[in-house]
Amino acid sequence: MAALDEPLKKILGGTTAKVLAEHLDLHTVGDLLHHYPRRYAERGELTRLADLPLDEHVTVVAQVADARVLKFNGGRGQRLEVTLTDGSGRLRLVFFGKGIHKPHKDLLPGRRAMFAGKVSVFNHKLQLAHPEYELLDRTDDDGADAVSAFANQLMPIYPACQQMASWKIAKAVDAVLPSAQDAVDPLPEALRDGRALVPLTEALLKIHRPATKADIADARSRLKWDEAFVLQVALARRRRAETQLPAVARRLVKDGILDAFDAKLPFTLTDGQQKVSREIFDDLATEHPMHRLLQGEVGSGKAQPLDALVLTPRGFRPMGEMAVGTEVVVPSGDLAVVDGVFPQGEREVWRLVLSDGSTVECDDEHLWIVGEGDGGERVLTTRELRADLLGADGRPRWSIAAAVPVDLEGGGQRPLDAYELGRTLAGNGGRVPDAYRHAPLKDRLAVVQGLMDAAGAFVRHRAAFRAAPAALAGDLAWLVRSLGGSARLVPAPGLGGMYDVAVALPEEFPLSRETALAPGGPLGDARFRRTIEAIEHVGRKPVQCISVAHPDHAYVTDHFTVTHNTMVALRAMLGVVDSGGQAAMLAPTEVLAQQHHRSITEMMGELAEGGMLGGAERGTKVVLLTGSMGAAARRQALLDLVTGEAGIVVGTHALIEDKVQFHDLGLVVVDEQHRFGVEQRDALRGKGKQPPHLLVMTATPIPRTVAMTVFGDLETSVLDQLPAGRSPIASHVVPAKDKPHFLARAWERVREEVAAGHQGYVVCPRIGDEEEDPPKGTKKGAAASKGAAASKGAAAKESSPEDVAEKRPSLAVLDIAEQLTTGPLDGLRVAVLHGRMAPDDKDDVMRRFAAGELDVLVATTVIEVGVNVPNATAMVIMDADRFGVSQLHQLRGRVGRGAAPGLCLLVSEMPEASPARARLAAVAGTLDGFELSRIDLEQRREGDVLGQAQSGVRSSLRMLAVIDDEEVIAAARDEATELVAADPGLAGYPELRIALSALLDDEREQYLDKG
Repeated sequence: MAALDEPLKKILGGTTAKVLAEHLDLHTVGDLLHHYPRRYAERGELTRLADLPLDEHVTVVAQVADARVLKFNGGRGQRLEVTLTDGSGRLRLVFFGKGIHKPHKDLLPGRRAMFAGKVSVFNHKLQLAHPEYELLDRTDDDGADAVSAFANQLMPIYPACQQMASWKIAKAVDAVLPSAQDAVDPLPEALRDGRALVPLTEALLKIHRPATKADIADARSRLKWDEAFVLQVALARRRRAETQLPAVARRLVKDGILDAFDAKLPFTLTDGQQKVSREIFDDLATEHPMHRLLQGEVGSGKAQPLDALVLTPRGFRPMGEMAVGTEVVVPSGDLAVVDGVFPQGEREVWRLVLSDGSTVECDDEHLWIVGEGDGGERVLTTRELRADLLGADGRPRWSIAAAVPVDLEGGGQRPLDAYELGRTLAGNGGRVPDAYRHAPLKDRLAVVQGLMDAAGAFVRHRAAFRAAPAALAGDLAWLVRSLGGSARLVPAPGLGGMYDVAVALPEEFPLSRETALAPGGPLGDARFRRTIEAIEHVGRKPVQCISVAHPDHAYVTDHFTVTHNTMVALRAMLGVVDSGGQAAMLAPTEVLAQQHHRSITEMMGELAEGGMLGGAERGTKVVLLTGSMGAAARRQALLDLVTGEAGIVVGTHALIEDKVQFHDLGLVVVDEQHRFGVEQRDALRGKGKQPPHLLVMTATPIPRTVAMTVFGDLETSVLDQLPAGRSPIASHVVPAKDKPHFLARAWERVREEVAAGHQGYVVCPRIGDEEEDPPKGTKKGAAASKGAAASKGAAAKESSPEDVAEKRPSLAVLDIAEQLTTGPLDGLRVAVLHGRMAPDDKDDVMRRFAAGELDVLVATTVIEVGVNVPNATAMVIMDADRFGVSQLHQLRGRVGRGAAPGLCLLVSEMPEASPARARLAAVAGTLDGFELSRIDLEQRREGDVLGQAQSGVRSSLRMLAVIDDEEVIAAARDEATELVAADPGLAGYPELRIALSALLDDEREQYLDKG
């Protein structure tokens, strides 16, 4: 009998062992014993062929329906086509050449067999080319059934590969299965008995060779417990080891910097924020290091309507289109990605009216960076601004600074010289094309200069554009604001519908190429700040909150207005400084470190300009330390750290260098993009008197089970805000290609809603008047079977249905609208709406739809801008697979907003087994944005919680599903914590120590030391 660490080569031979090692990462007897079946086929069971995944190697159990030999290439070639059935679907097998003789003899109609191969497609039909097969019943010479070795058994179907079919793996398992008797059982006997778990050896035998379905259930329960418990013991030991380390308690100090900072805050912390703050400060007050994960801060408010605009490198996009990974512009001019999207349901919305006539909408908790005279900038909520809008003189008190101008690139062609275009538009009153609006700074400035030189009036440092049509006046104002300037529209006297535009630009952007303006003027830079003139109530609207992966946590919204989301770690850092310690914030890049430093100093204001720690000045120094700093600045920063002059330091890995010494390092703050290895942790511990406290932050919702595994050595704090209640919305996937009658029924449902007095939307991915670009990330066609290629006399390449669907141009508004008005929606009042319509036309369509004068709106996602129709109850999203989960969730939110329930139909031509259809099914299954985040993670799979991506080794979890097995993981965590508390060294559990050693190889041990 072979030991579990015996190489497979000695048991199975070199050839088989090599395939298992190279393609399945199985090297030892123990590896193969823990390679569990993914499912089981019963004798006579016919697997659902409709569930087969494309372009994957599969094993199916099915029955032969028919078989025939066909000739091709003028009779010179022949192929065997076999059709399988399971009662609900069919699958074609194809063999050719000399390879057809044996299957032609074996695969007779009525025969059942196991087949293994890669699923491809040819002529719109699924097929397996030259699959391996094993017959499950045969007909003997007397015509009686000869029961195979599989009779009356549950047949294990193993995760396989093209080089080795499932039943070959089963035979290899048979060879090593006796070694299961040598398996070391890591679970304590008391735990096994208390949980009614079978012994490990019995579990291994039952998982591979079950007699009944109850055997499978028993084995899976036991093996899940093995993985969960051993992992949780490793994490519990790590947590306990951290608690044994000494740390300086950092207790709150009254009347310190933290209190002074809180006194400046114009808003009250939410209940959730207060609770999390107590957890953090309770940890800091203990004499062992805090290790805490803080997640979900952005979900606690600070939202904008879905039709609010967010500046991206390609121009403004609606808030509702924001998705994780969307690149946005931050106020400093840098680019950052959205790393969290949090639907907040419907909320009361307010409109800030600015001094130049522009407006911005938001909820009451939204944060704004505002200035007051020469008093510096503050971060205020909309509610606080409303309560204190005017100064003592009755004039507006607060102003908002302009964002830093940035280059844009909308992707359109700019065939004309930008300056000449401006001069031409000044004469004919046309619109500025989007390609010139969303253009680099130099081109936008050139358009402005052309307009002003053709029709501008200049007086000293002031300038105005005279008598422009509304559309052109608005475009000019937009361009000026995009350059960091100010623009105000004023009705032109005696000229109805015409406007004068008062404009000003910073000195680096001259308004004219022909006229020299006096610089500065009495207004100085104040002319570029817009005051908040009024705040008006709008009503209830669906809103959402986004998290930007940037230290400023800010982005640029409507009319180039800066908005802000605050930092939660700063209060913890100030509390540590009050106690006499220092806090270090580590950033992965120098750019981020610089932004962190600037953001903290701005938020603290004068408190960041204090003297020594804990001094009467109630302030401290905030320093920056990066690798590229000049020698003098670096020397000063190092001196400030070692003397304690600096209470807060923001830096990169430069903080860990030997030369860096702290006076008393008390807290390290790190975001989710940066995890420290054991070497860096040890280096940091050497910087202070004792190991520092640690706070890890993430703005992404993390399912509880992931927090208990991936972040299992950290205590977890959660700030959450579930979406507000919504009217019920029924969501369904419509498989347009597989079941065309479903799509026909969808249009019937729209007609039924209209007949009931309601209205509907039809959403398409594109307009239809543009050239369709090839879809990004389109997969190359998968290799088709040799037979299919031979029958075509072409190269052996063919695309799967999923590939074909992805390559097809996405459906367009103009095309679909025409088809609907002459077809299934004939007789209804149908209109189109898209972003390239003239503003007046767009407004007219929106008004008519809101007034009930239209029945159906066929639109792009522009419906998220300015359309709020509670009477609309039906939403049909064409090519729904072309939209992200978040965007589908937001589009769906346009219906179900009145008293009547909503209906959302997600139309797709993708095959049922495709990941895209699974994503749509997930969206249809829940209205909860946080649940959709969980589902998204589940579809991406959790990976190896001990570092598969980092170490490159096979996942440590084979049976346990981090998402699904929450109950097992939670119970295992409790059991492990109790056991480690009673026996930290596991002296009484030698088998458990062996299992831990197997789990924690050197690479995984180091990974567990991170974070």
